[in-house]
Amino acid sequence: MGPLLIAACASLTAWLWLALAQGMFWRTDVRLPPRTDPARWPSVAVVVPARDEAEVLPLSLPSLLAQDYPGAARVILVDDGSSDGTAALARRLAAERPGLPLTVVSPPEPPPGWTGKLWALRHGIAHARDTRTTDVGAGPDAGPGAGPEYLLLTDADIAHAPDSLRELVAAATSADLDLVSQMARLRVAGFWERLVVPAFVYFFAQLYPFRRINSPASRTAAAAGGCVLLRTDAAVRAGIPDSIRQAVIDDVSLARAVQDHGGRIWLGLAERAESVRPYPDLADLWRMVSRSAYAQLRHRPVLLAGTVAGLVLVYLVPPAALVAGLAAGRPALAWAGGLAWLLMAGTYLPMVRHYGQPAALAPLLPLTALLYLLMTVDSAVQHYRGRGAAWKGRTYARPGDA
Repeated sequence: MGPLLIAACASLTAWLWLALAQGMFWRTDVRLPPRTDPARWPSVAVVVPARDEAEVLPLSLPSLLAQDYPGAARVILVDDGSSDGTAALARRLAAERPGLPLTVVSPPEPPPGWTGKLWALRHGIAHARDTRTTDVGAGPDAGPGAGPEYLLLTDADIAHAPDSLRELVAAATSADLDLVSQMARLRVAGFWERLVVPAFVYFFAQLYPFRRINSPASRTAAAAGGCVLLRTDAAVRAGIPDSIRQAVIDDVSLARAVQDHGGRIWLGLAERAESVRPYPDLADLWRMVSRSAYAQLRHRPVLLAGTVAGLVLVYLVPPAALVAGLAAGRPALAWAGGLAWLLMAGTYLPMVRHYGQPAALAPLLPLTALLYLLMTVDSAVQHYRGRGAAWKGRTYARPGDA
């Protein structure tokens, strides 16, 4: 038995395990749990960190201001050192469109030990809970100046359907959840978005199977940072965001902190929230992935080597084995590679369909995996060059940098 056949059989075994024993990660039917309207709608503060978001804000902020929410709610946009007029644009949009009240706050630059987004969230949450400023956000049964009962943490590029907040709160109250998060539908307009974006969600679900996250008996924890409804009491217990202030991958860290402090968490695919940020070129998508890929591996060369080897074995060996087996007249090699590739494409197909893309895209997953492999290696290279996780003028080269 040659080395390539051994690798092909190992890859086929891996795909059998992934398809059958990895929490059915490939299914795309994990949506908000059954819900009923609460007897009293709790108060909510929507906190939106924004840094140089003037391009997307006209497509996202009006959707938050227009939320059809029966309880008390308001929007707090945290202008995180923008240089493109984000704050002024937000105020103008709110003045032009009646709806939920908007407050714009502008914190100073983050101190050492904080990432920019979490520093912005800290100020937004503090403002929401400030007894002098949250009267409009208090529920009818709350005391004077009480803070909001829930926080919706949502990115500035996420547009919400008018009933998004209502459905999130109904899900949280019905199932007694401390954190409800949805993976917003990302934009898939151009060729590179079609090739890379569905795989991004697929790979995330493979690492963090939604069904495991949603099981009270599981210790798997993750969230999607673009849309997180968080019970304020749970945030206080977990010390959010101070306890995760250095996290580059803040959504996973947030969910883990809530879970570690006894909170119940839930994650699924969104039906009412979508990203309006365009990634028209491969370079844009490359930056999106590479800025945090090595941080996901905790900046450890051993984990990087293991990840590269795993990607090669699981995603690149099957097509190579099939082609080599057919060319050399080795049916066992061709069958092993072909079956592994078929399982790969079959588990990817539901996500391709979820994004409304043709089924012919599913067999191209090895090509996309190769791109992600190169992005991950580039993320490590940038880290060791001192550039680390760069985002809009800030670089987090290693844990603790800000």
